[in-house]
Amino acid sequence: MKILISADMEGATGVTWPADVLPGTPQWERCRGMFTSDVNAAVLGFFDGGADDVLINEAHWTMRNLLLERLDERAQMLTGKHKSLSMVEGVQHGDVDGIAFVGYHTGAGTPGVLAHTYLANSITGVWLNGARASEGLLNAHVVAEYGVPVVLVTGDDLTCVDAEGYAPAARKVAVKDHVSRYAAVCRTPARTAGDIRAAAKEACALAGRAAPVDGGPFTVEIEFDAEHLADAATVVPGVQRTGERRVSYSEVTMYQGIRTFKAVTTIASSAVEEQYG
Repeated sequence: MKILISADMEGATGVTWPADVLPGTPQWERCRGMFTSDVNAAVLGFFDGGADDVLINEAHWTMRNLLLERLDERAQMLTGKHKSLSMVEGVQHGDVDGIAFVGYHTGAGTPGVLAHTYLANSITGVWLNGARASEGLLNAHVVAEYGVPVVLVTGDDLTCVDAEGYAPAARKVAVKDHVSRYAAVCRTPARTAGDIRAAAKEACALAGRAAPVDGGPFTVEIEFDAEHLADAATVVPGVQRTGERRVSYSEVTMYQGIRTFKAVTTIASSAVEEQYG
């Protein structure tokens, strides 16, 4: 049994504000340890449950945040940027039996600790076929096309609620309770590590490749906080303006849908100016 862990940082234990996740800050350095603790707890739990192979895909910002030297030696880690499927890279090779979303968060424009979708700001909402979409929802549709179930989700309490919509059977672990975008009631690393390990062990029972799901076509709509970002995004083929600050595009598969989304966010972020956005 092979498990893929998609590891993001905003939903990690103890993380509540931007400096906690921005590479290079003292707070980020401190929180890397708690992030690594969450991921390692999932690794241990999956091996407890019978996994033979666990691959961790670093999915936050520079994708160079986890402390490799603190991970269980049986695991492997894919780190670094510019991967074909970004946050769920590795699922496409046909050997993954289940995927865990560790350290995830809610989507842009919704309540949740450090809520956003791909860009830390600039995007105020994303919709997939008319429904509000988080990174978890988008990625769940990608992995479904490869017949891989989402078996575990960790993050704040609202992230667990969000996951009920795209992975109802998955085990969920809330490592903190949302108070505001930059505040939460946090459990200690010792407690969350135990909770995540136990849930990951149980989640192994949900693993097992299934028939690929053809859920398309997919229409993605993105709302920005500034008009010029919507204009910039139309550089991407197939992306059209649907409003003053909105664009949309349609793809037959979510594989292509997430790649187009990544292109749109890359172009939009390059058009953001430091002070005025």
